[in-house]
Amino acid sequence: MDFVSIRIITGDVARLVDFYERATGVEAKRYSEDFAELRTASATLAIGSTRTVPFLASGAARPAGDQRVIIEFLVDDVDGVYRNLSGFVEEFVQEPTTMPWGNRSLLLSDPDGNLVNFFTPVSPAAIEKFAR
Repeated sequence: MDFVSIRIITGDVARLVDFYERATGVEAKRYSEDFAELRTASATLAIGSTRTVPFLASGAARPAGDQRVIIEFLVDDVDGVYRNLSGFVEEFVQEPTTMPWGNRSLLLSDPDGNLVNFFTPVSPAAIEKFAR
């Protein structure tokens, strides 16, 4: 089995896609006004409109963050991501901070309130864990 994607349900696909394109530098493939995907080498972030939910199961998902899940992106320079997003992101949940487990992390909320973590391994053990 391979983990391949996570999907966010939103009331505004265009706004969320624009946010993630800016935040990640990855261009989304827009299949329709109701569905887009940002593909990386290891996984895909899918963004679907609330209009897609009935195709899954009525009421199975609803838009806006509930802060139970954190979407995480491994980046080469978390401090560079922070500088790039300063002025674009209204408020950061946590500015770049080195965590006890060896990652330097930046935590923010996307426009729907979903938590997003950008991180760079900085300790020898974390660097080894995420060696590409």
